[in-house]
Amino acid sequence: MKCPFCGHPETQVIETRVSEDAESIRRRRQCGACQKRFTTYERPEVSFPSIVKKDGHRSDYQRSKIRSSMTLALRKRPVSTEQVDAAVEHIEEQLLGMGQREVASSRLGELVMLELKKLDKIAYIRFASVYRSFEDIDEFKTLVDEVGR
Repeated sequence: MKCPFCGHPETQVIETRVSEDAESIRRRRQCGACQKRFTTYERPEVSFPSIVKKDGHRSDYQRSKIRSSMTLALRKRPVSTEQVDAAVEHIEEQLLGMGQREVASSRLGELVMLELKKLDKIAYIRFASVYRSFEDIDEFKTLVDEVGR
C-alpha cells in the first residue's frame, strides 16, 4: 500500500481488527519512509446494479452520490455521520437484495427517501421536494401533511 503522505510504496500493518459495523477490516499502517501512520479499510467488492436514468442513460452506482445527496438534505440537522452511513448501507443492502442488473433511478430515489424519512422528517421533505419536482404548492402541502401524520 502506497503512503498517502510521501508516496513511498511500502507500508507496514501495525494493527488489524474488524470495524465496528463488522462489514470491513480496519488496518493501521505505518510508512517505512516517513513513519507517518494512517488507517485503511477493506471491504468485500460487490457488483451493484447499473442505474437507469429517466432518459434511458445508464450509469454505474456511486455510493458517493447517494451519500452527498443525503448529506445535503440533512444539512444542519441533528443526524450523526454514523446514522447516515448506516442508512447508505441499508440502501446498498436493498439494491443488492433485488438481484437485478439494472435499477431505475426513480426506485433508488424512493429508497433514499424512505431512509431519510426514518432519519429526519425535515430532510425527507427537503429531498422529496427537489426529487419529485413539485409543480405547485398543493403537492408540497400534501407531502408535509403526510409526514405530519
